[in-house]
Amino acid sequence: MKLYISRIILGVFLLFAQFILAQNLSKNQFKVKGNCDMCKERIETTAKKAGAKTAIYSIDLQTLTVETDNNISTDDILKKVAEAGHDNEKFKTTDATYEALPGCCHYNRDLQSNATENHEHYLKKENEFYVKGNCESCKARIEKAAKDAGADSAEWNAEKQMVILSFDSKKTSSDKILKKIADVGHDNEKYKSNDNIYKNLPACCLYDREIPFGEANPKVHAVEATTSEHANHNDHNSSNEKHIEGVTVTGSKAATSLNKKEAGLVFNIDKKELLKAACCNLSESFETNATVDVSFSNAVTGTKQLKMLGLDQKYTSLTKELLPEIRGLASAYGLSFIPGRWIESIQLTKGGSTVTNGYESITGQINTELLKNAKTPETSLNLFSDFNGRAEANITSVSPINEKWSQTFLLHGNGTFGNTDMNNDGFLDRPKGTQINAAYLLNYNDLEKSGFGSHFGINFIKDNRTAGQTAFDKSLDQDEQTAYGVGIDISRFQVWNKTGYVFKGKPYQSLGWMNQYVYHQQDSFFGLRNYSGKQHTYYSNLIFESILGNTNHKYKAGASFMYDGYEEKYLIDIFKRNEIVPGAFAEYTLTGVKYTLVAGARVDFHNLAGTQFTPRLNFKYDFTPQTILRVSAGRGFRTANVFAENQQYFASNRSIQILQNSGNIYGLKPEIAWNYGASLQQEFNIFGRKSTITADFFRTDFQDQVLVDLDRSPQQLTFYNLDGKSFANSFQTQWDFTPFKNFEVRLAYKYYDVQTDYLGGRREVPFIAKHRGFVNLAYSTDKNDKGGFWSFDTTLNWVGKQRFPDTSTNPKELQLPTYSEPYAILNAQISRNFNKNLRAYLGGENLNSYYQKNAIVDFTNPFGNYFDGGMVYAPIMKANFYIGLDVTF
Repeated sequence: MKLYISRIILGVFLLFAQFILAQNLSKNQFKVKGNCDMCKERIETTAKKAGAKTAIYSIDLQTLTVETDNNISTDDILKKVAEAGHDNEKFKTTDATYEALPGCCHYNRDLQSNATENHEHYLKKENEFYVKGNCESCKARIEKAAKDAGADSAEWNAEKQMVILSFDSKKTSSDKILKKIADVGHDNEKYKSNDNIYKNLPACCLYDREIPFGEANPKVHAVEATTSEHANHNDHNSSNEKHIEGVTVTGSKAATSLNKKEAGLVFNIDKKELLKAACCNLSESFETNATVDVSFSNAVTGTKQLKMLGLDQKYTSLTKELLPEIRGLASAYGLSFIPGRWIESIQLTKGGSTVTNGYESITGQINTELLKNAKTPETSLNLFSDFNGRAEANITSVSPINEKWSQTFLLHGNGTFGNTDMNNDGFLDRPKGTQINAAYLLNYNDLEKSGFGSHFGINFIKDNRTAGQTAFDKSLDQDEQTAYGVGIDISRFQVWNKTGYVFKGKPYQSLGWMNQYVYHQQDSFFGLRNYSGKQHTYYSNLIFESILGNTNHKYKAGASFMYDGYEEKYLIDIFKRNEIVPGAFAEYTLTGVKYTLVAGARVDFHNLAGTQFTPRLNFKYDFTPQTILRVSAGRGFRTANVFAENQQYFASNRSIQILQNSGNIYGLKPEIAWNYGASLQQEFNIFGRKSTITADFFRTDFQDQVLVDLDRSPQQLTFYNLDGKSFANSFQTQWDFTPFKNFEVRLAYKYYDVQTDYLGGRREVPFIAKHRGFVNLAYSTDKNDKGGFWSFDTTLNWVGKQRFPDTSTNPKELQLPTYSEPYAILNAQISRNFNKNLRAYLGGENLNSYYQKNAIVDFTNPFGNYFDGGMVYAPIMKANFYIGLDVTF
């Protein structure tokens, strides 16, 4: 019995002793770089030898958590960790020590690789402390708490996630101040906030608690006056940022990233991604992206078209600066009107996008943002040439005028001069011609003081191209020609403005107004077939945003107006129409700790298509920070421009028939479709590095559609409204991972099932491959002391068989098989950055030289009944090599 009592007393004593000792221990977390289990063991052992009672290193979070006696300096521990070879937030190891580490331990030494573009190492000063937060409300709360705890001054920086304190050490201490900051809801490097306090913060303040201290917060970006509107469906404007419906908040991002914070499935493509390939214009900006398919639509004109979710680009909203861009008469060639070197970023949304951007989006949205951000003046020159007679030059200049105003000059010129005929059929494989493209952007940003921001832009394009047989002479009149020729002359002018206002004292409340005017003219001929058109477009969008009670409940409401004036001439027929569309919309966003719901609807009063109601919904649920489910559903409608959108079939001798159906647009009714989708995003670690697998499925059901029927006869192109079912099922899975340092791998597989009830029965839509595979490999060397490095990129696209339109009534020698053969295309590029200002690159497209044999049906008789240049499923040109130079001043 005595022994039993003595054991109890001893146990109580030991527990009491541990409790007393615990009171003298402090727990801290620091950012430390490492790669693998060997790194983990080295870091933890070193920390313990330096005096830590416990040391736990997280490879995933790149953090070291230590418990120490109060008389042990954490600086001494971090210094020893650095001496062992591991950079951390306070000390950096020597190059020699780092290089001596085993190869598997060679982590990325850029401590702010996701936060800054210049990759400069930042060392925290003595009066600076890491504090997590998101927005202006966080800033006000953090600084007030610090002052309430005795600080003389406190300044919290959202980008650095850091507070700078000034205080009298006789009256208070950094510990007391940071404890007070944690008490109001903000985790910091010394104290973690109570879970209940954190959860009760407004939605805009719910920062990511998993991000290591010192690493960039993806919700926080530097203010940029782009007056964009994409607040809840665009990485430029997350729902937790201070913005105008138009004054966007943005920062540097990974080359391509899937936005974890958005309710929709939104991919951000940074300009760094665009440098991985030739990327002369927007149509070539997706060569390293698996989501968008680039198709070759005509063997004579050489045009390219995008496809998304198995459907043509006309069902995707293509915007520039979140204003309508590639639509109407610009549908066929508009992708070539946005030079690649002008692009700052691209936001790609799969499925229905926000109702605030309009009614035309059915399969998604692709928005292009132009260069406009620079803290210091920057002028760049790009020179490009391929080995088959194409050359181009780009000059871009971005400069601040003063602290509120900045400007951008953009100039592009290209020319194709060589007679390229690699398959020896007597036709040019791509058009010859020139393009001059100039733009000027002016930005005003006074959000912090007056609350105003504005963006103005103007753009002029002159594009001329000639195609057809190599013997064609454009200087001769058409009736004097013996050779088949194509001539396309386009003039385009745009002017736009986006202005926004953030209400004083209410960072969640804003008003934005966007306006744009576009004039587009095309004069063209295809052999003996003439087509010309003019389009005047005026667009206006007014958006008000605020909250209901708190920022967990946000709403937008507004009105829009669209005017399109069309005048087209095909052969001798003239088609004129004016489309006038006033509309109104509202959108509600509900944000919880683990979920985001965005529900919106709009009603548009179309003078030719009638009243149209467009509801859309996006929902995101975070099972964990690494496992995210998204679902979406929505409706869209559009009016078909049957001539402009199908010019790839003009280079043929198909006669056009329109089977009218009492509609008001070419006698046809508008196109209406529903889109539904779900996706799962899963992050995990492999090879000691972050990896992401994404799988998504989308279905598009057409309620009405203008069908392009190529099957009724090889000599006819027939348009009519759908009578039956038309649908597209799309499945994609993608895996992004990094097997070792600086080496990135992207693998993807896509499956499409696209079928339509034509007059002749249900058929697969032609030129759609059911199966597609994608591989992208990217490797770069470490930067040297001058900022120089090598980059190596290669992309393999495998495309399965595609259905040809029915040509069974042609003579046997001019008949096409039912399906094409599968094929693969290999592209690669090597680039050398000599320093921050000079870069050279060499690349090749279609390196395996796969090309479509007999791409033109009956090419020996272009004025005969069977001639057809629209039966294209693959590249026309064999391997094409190019070189380029980038110089920054």
